[in-house]
Amino acid sequence: MYKIGFIGLGNMGYAIVKGLLSSEKGENIAFYDIDKSKQDSIVKELGIALRQSNVDVAKNSKYIILAIKPQFYSECLSEIKDSLDANSVIISIAPGITIDSLKDVFGKSAKIVRVMPNTPSLVSEGMSVLSFSKDNFSEEETEDIKNIFKSCGEIEIIEEKFMDAIVPISGSSPAYIYMMIEALADGGVLLGLPRKLSYKLAAQSVLGSAKMVLETETHPGELKDAVCSPGGTTIEAVAKLEEKGFRSSIIEAMISAYDKTKKLK
Repeated sequence: MYKIGFIGLGNMGYAIVKGLLSSEKGENIAFYDIDKSKQDSIVKELGIALRQSNVDVAKNSKYIILAIKPQFYSECLSEIKDSLDANSVIISIAPGITIDSLKDVFGKSAKIVRVMPNTPSLVSEGMSVLSFSKDNFSEEETEDIKNIFKSCGEIEIIEEKFMDAIVPISGSSPAYIYMMIEALADGGVLLGLPRKLSYKLAAQSVLGSAKMVLETETHPGELKDAVCSPGGTTIEAVAKLEEKGFRSSIIEAMISAYDKTKKLK
């Protein structure tokens, strides 16, 4: 019996495994992925066990992480639903897939956890948000599940009704931030800086700014104001960003991601 089994090991599943290996032995983790071309390389790189099928993973794992895309859920759930027992815990990381929809397949007494992680889990700086079904999880199970995702970064536990709003703010937002870093670097190159240096300056500035928000617990607006000297260069840039709809474009993008999540149900 494996402690943790992954069904699917794409980018997000891979990131979680990488984070897990900082605290969990590879021999306790198993996986199956339909992409046979990457199976051997994953075993060689990560030292986790390759199983023969999704059913094989489900039958032989305590915590079963469904790391597949929403469009593949129906087929996968039908395949594994008869392979679980009362001790199995299903962990879903797909946007839009509700706890109730999983209980419709696995039964009303099934232990289900819905999680929205993000790809910075790969470097143990992820943000994972968890919702537990209203079932009798043991204290050990609850701690195990929390520790799986703590190994990848920070966690928060919320009511499921808020979960769809998590997708655009932390699940998808690394993509927006990468776009911002790329734009900052392009600006640096336009102004004559080497590209490698531009990427470092931009990325470190994002990292440092995020740490300022988290560690000082100061309002972001106040931190922004502290950088903007009267009549200075920064307020000139901020004014241009406001003119171009910087903040409103981010909010509108988040609403688009939220609406798409709703359609996945």
